[in-house]
Amino acid sequence: MDALDGNAVAGRLFAVFDAEMTTATTTCANCGARSLVGELRAQLRAPGAVVRCRNCENVLMVLVERRGITCVGMPGLAALEPTGQDIAAA
Repeated sequence: MDALDGNAVAGRLFAVFDAEMTTATTTCANCGARSLVGELRAQLRAPGAVVRCRNCENVLMVLVERRGITCVGMPGLAALEPTGQDIAAA
């Protein structure tokens, strides 16, 4: 499956954080690369999505919907820094 950019998961992230997250800055725990969420690589797979580092392909986030609730795992993120917005569910 072809990878999309991180904007492909914008709606799912908004549902979780109640804020625009594609402009948030990420730091990869594996290689230290810093990127905006919108610049990351996303693969949409039912029932979820995998978001990877553009530099080293490390899995940064996994988003899965279960019983109408979007669950987000961030195993490969060293940091997620929103751009000056209040995050309701951090």
